[in-house]
This record gives sequence, C-alpha cells and structure tokens, in this order.
Amino acid sequence: MTKSSTHLQARGFASLLLFIHLLVPGGVFSQAHPQRRTAAPLAWPQITQQMKPWTRWWWQGSVVNGKDLTTELEKYRRAGLGGVEITPIYGVKGEEGRFIKFLSPQWMAMLQHSLKEAARLRMGVDMATGTGWPFGGPWVGDSDAPKYFVHKTYNLKGGERLSEPVAYVQRPLLRAVGRHAHISEIKDPVSANENLQTLALDQVRFKKPLPLQALMAYSDKGETLNLTDKVDPNGTLNWVAPAGDWKLYALFQGWHGKMVERAAPGGEGNVIDHFSAEALRNYLGKFDRAFAGRDTKPLRAFFNDSYEVDDADGDANWTANFFDEFRARRGYDLREHLPALAAQDSDEKSARVLYDFRETISDLLLEKFTITWRQWAAGRGAIIRNQAHGSPANILDLYGASDIPETEGTDIVRMKFASSAANITGKTLASAEAATWLNEHFTSTLSDVKNAVDLYFLGGINHVVYHGTPFSPPSEEWPGRLFYAAVHFGPTNSLWNDFLALNEYVARTQSFLQAGRADNDVLLYYPIHDRWSERGTEMMVHVGGGHDSGITLDGAQGMLNNGYTFDLISDRQLADVSFATNSLRAGGLSYKVIVLPESRLIPLKTFEKFVELARQGATIVVVKSLPSDVPGWGNLDGRRNTLRQLIARLRFERTDDAGIESANVGSGKFLRGSDLKRMLSVAGVRREAMTDQGLQFVRR
Repeated sequence: MTKSSTHLQARGFASLLLFIHLLVPGGVFSQAHPQRRTAAPLAWPQITQQMKPWTRWWWQGSVVNGKDLTTELEKYRRAGLGGVEITPIYGVKGEEGRFIKFLSPQWMAMLQHSLKEAARLRMGVDMATGTGWPFGGPWVGDSDAPKYFVHKTYNLKGGERLSEPVAYVQRPLLRAVGRHAHISEIKDPVSANENLQTLALDQVRFKKPLPLQALMAYSDKGETLNLTDKVDPNGTLNWVAPAGDWKLYALFQGWHGKMVERAAPGGEGNVIDHFSAEALRNYLGKFDRAFAGRDTKPLRAFFNDSYEVDDADGDANWTANFFDEFRARRGYDLREHLPALAAQDSDEKSARVLYDFRETISDLLLEKFTITWRQWAAGRGAIIRNQAHGSPANILDLYGASDIPETEGTDIVRMKFASSAANITGKTLASAEAATWLNEHFTSTLSDVKNAVDLYFLGGINHVVYHGTPFSPPSEEWPGRLFYAAVHFGPTNSLWNDFLALNEYVARTQSFLQAGRADNDVLLYYPIHDRWSERGTEMMVHVGGGHDSGITLDGAQGMLNNGYTFDLISDRQLADVSFATNSLRAGGLSYKVIVLPESRLIPLKTFEKFVELARQGATIVVVKSLPSDVPGWGNLDGRRNTLRQLIARLRFERTDDAGIESANVGSGKFLRGSDLKRMLSVAGVRREAMTDQGLQFVRR
C-alpha cells in the first residue's frame, strides 16, 4: 500500500462514522472460553445487487449491439457494480448510419437483451423514461408541450370601444447547443426538421398569434367583468365600456418551446407539460405501444432526471386548464384578480395571489406529473426513481411521492431533502446521482470519488448511482466513447483497475445503511411559505436546483455542526405525524421534537397540527418567534383570525434557563428562544459531541 493510499484510508475512516444501534440476542457474545464462542458470531448482511453501487449507462445514439452489451455488463459486474440505469443520449459524430431510434423495435430488442443479460449476471436495470432530459420527444405536439402566460393591458373610459384587436404575437426564439442558427432555418413543427441530432435544439418558439385565455375588465369603482366571450375570432372586442374608468387585462397562452436536452435519435422534440396528466399519459402511451407484447418485467424502475424545463428563456408556468385547477384548490377565481398576479395591485394582495399561484403549480406538479407517473410505472410492475430538485414546488412532497427519491450535489442539507422524504414516508432507499463533475475526464481519483460518496452517506443516502458510464464497444480506439459530464466511470479509465476496491467499500457501507432505519431525533419543519410570497425576479420558485440556493434553513446546518440529527418535513407530510408512547411518529420512526424555524407565514392547518400534537404530549421548539400570519388570499380574514386566536391562547412564561420561554398545551408544550442548541438540550434531545472534534456521522 502506498503512502498516498494509506493517507486516503485514514482520512476516509475519519470522514464517515456510522452509528448502528443493534439489538443483540443475549447469548451471541457469551463465551465459555476466551478462544471459543458458544454461538455463531453476527454475520455481515448479505450483499445484494441493490446494496452495490449502480451507474448511469449512457447509450450514445443507441449505437449498441447484443454482443458488446453482454461484454460491457460482464465488466461492470466484475468491477463490483450492482446495476445500470439506461439513458439514451445524443449520438457520436460519424456514427449516424448506425443510430437506433428510441423505442423502435430494434431499440426494444436491445433493451430486452440487456434485461436478460443483467438478470443472468444478477444485476439490476433502471431506465430513463425518455432520452436526455426532461421527458419529451417528437410525438409531443403543441397541445401537450409546456406553456407560459403573458398579459397585455388596455385602458377605456365609459362609452368607448377598444379600437385595436385583443391579440398577442409570440416573439420568435431559437436556442441550440454549441451552434448559432436562426429561427428561419427551422420548420414548424420541429419534428418536421431533418438531422435533429446536428441541430441540437434547446428551445424553439415560432412567431405566431397566441390563444386568448381570458379578458377581464376592472373599473375604478371595484367592478369586475369577464369579457372573454365578447372577443370574436379576429380579436375584435364587441363591448362598450360602461361609465367610469376601466382597465382591461388580457391573458394569453404561449408555447414555452423547451426541447429535450441532449436527446437521443428518435427522442428529439418538445418537452411535456408537467402540469397536465393528459399530456403525461399521451407521452407514456408511446412506451405502452413499444412495450406491448415484450417482457420487461426485470426492469426495476423508471427514472426522471432533475426538473430542468426552466433552464431556458422564461418559465413554463401555465397549463390549459389552469384557471379551473386554481379555483378548485384555492377557492376563488384567479381571473378576478389578474392585476394582483401581474403585481399591479397592492403589495400585500399581489404577494398573496402570487403565493396561491405558486402553491397551485406545486400541487399540479405533484398530482398531475409525479403521482400519475408513479401509478403508470406501478401498472407496468416497476417503481420510479425521481430527482425532484430544481422543481417549482415543495420538493419534499415530490420526493415523498417517489419510490426512490434521488438527490445530487455536494451540500448535505440539500441531500437531506431526499433522504428525509424517504424516512418520513417509510421508503427503504434514498439515492444519489453521485460524483458528477468532480474534475475533468481522467483526472478524478478514487479518493475524490470516495470523499464525494461519503458526503452522501452522511446526508442519509444509501443507494449510490455513479454519473456515469458511456457504453463503448471494446473495439473502439482508446479512449472510446465519452460523455461530456465527468467523471468517466468506464473501463478505458485507468482507475478501473482499482474500481472494485472502492465499490466493495460502498457495498459494505450501503449494506448496513439499507438494512437499518434512520435514527434521527428532530423533525425540522420546512417553511416554504415566506419564499413563495416574495415576488423576486421569476414568477416561479425553483427549489434545490441551480435556480435557487435558498434551501439552507435557519438552524439546519447549525444542528448538523452541533451533533443533532433531523429529518425535514413538509406541511403535507406533517398532517400524517402522530404522537404516541412519548414520541412523535412518522414513517414508522420515532422523533423527540419538532423544530419550527423562524418564519412570518404559516398555513392555518399546519399550526393547528402543531397545537394538536402539543396537546397530545409533543414538544414544539420555536426558533426566535412564532409565525404571525397565514399565506395566500382565499378566505384570508377567517384563516387569519383563527390563527391569531390559537397563538393568543399560548401563554409563554420564562423557564429556569434564561432566554427560553415555555407554553404548556395539554400534555405537551411550546418552547421559544433564539438559541436552538440550548432549547434542544432543554427538550431532552441528545447530541453527538464528536462534532466538536470535527467529525461527522450518520446514525441508524
């Protein structure tokens, strides 16, 4: 062993400590003689394919063949990999004549061959529900593609008619990867264009009139009129303004134009509308037809890469029936409040209507996309592995609705969104797209990878999926096929010779992490509502991705630094929490307290749940101050008054510990103060003091 590898081992050992609370039968370690045991020793958990690390397996251009697929899978198994995630991606230049179109009979034959060979090798297989990212393809038409809204205003006085048509023409736009082109070169629809691989389109908007969604008139006297049905097909408004000053708001639906990024042959085209179950079902119908009559049962899971619809020009923030969905969820008609949506009403009302808009988007992404996709996969005998980060939603709910929530990155608090959702909802696995972009190709070391993987373990992740391994036939000249995103986990990399050693370490660690259960003390409430009520620079708030870094909660990193363990929890998940036998219960796990971070806004139902849990005996730890108001616009006075009444009933008194106040509620209490560490100690929450020495740990 070289000095450098010895140093790696020592550093790695210090970086990851795994606490396992074992229930051991009394006689297991009893000895009649120092050299002899009377019972069998504890056995190491049996290593399964799911405990080994997996890898994303890029099929570039889907230029694959049965013989080489078998050869590559055999290499992966010998290197200690437990499974692969098949993701078709853009093709290799010069190989165009050998491209296999996604979901074609020939492509399906290659998938079936891979499934059969992986089963023979006792390896697992997942499959991306599409090519590149996000979901989409040439069979996604305009009606199922992502949409946005734009508004236009007109002013009229009593007795006047609108002289111009109610119309809006979409500005043309073209974005492509690695080349300069003009929209005039692109045919409408995009699927009509030849050589889409070379075009590498990222976003396309054609110059065209946008369909009117609503025309509303608002008077200076507070009157509101819906004029939508008074606009003829030519955009002429057949209406004379009554007495007074009137401002008209026209809302139009545009085509966002996001294309599948790095699409494989046969997968180029529009991304889907993630807020429409119909659009998703139409998209998945292509898979149903391709899979018909074929044995795909060995397929474990369908995979979704992170939500990256809006890494383009403008947000995809609309769907065709948004007004109906909004009214069903928020209890009022958004059309009557378009000035507030456009930030042209009072600051407070505009913030509240915007909040309701964002919450509706979150609901639709959960119900129409995540849950609908999971139900479809279940119908095919599979589960879903889902990267929810970057979504314009409460990602804890999206992760919670996923069979295997998956994270990425290097921030432990961010990782805990996925692992917390798995714990809170009773899931066995929380996965990670691991070691993405560590260093450039062939320059990352195994020690770099190990340090990255250890961070995931510390964040509660127990199922590593490397990013990644391009399929590359052995006959290819070195270095073979490469994917632009490092690290290169392929046989042509010199680290491959020692890859097994790292993978055995990962498998040993994951065997315990998967066999055990999380042992965290704190439920940390995620207060997204203040952020949803801030206008900001974008209509939508993207959580946990490149758009928004505001996921580090007040106190979250501090708790980790001070040796406290926690799981994040959303409003929706909090509704299922119970209190019994002196502990909070969620997902079959026990917790000591709930921490309510400092925030101004909280939903009434959420605060009512806090009070109910306290009455039953729970301790609610409040950082600095209680929320003072409810978010949103619907039934504002009623919700606000009830919240204030609940808060007024809490009688806080100073405790013996200076700076901490306590309010008894039933059998439990609320603790309030600015020193979270001190409050947790008063609440009886244990702390792992090893963090004072710079050590980190995960506790099972």
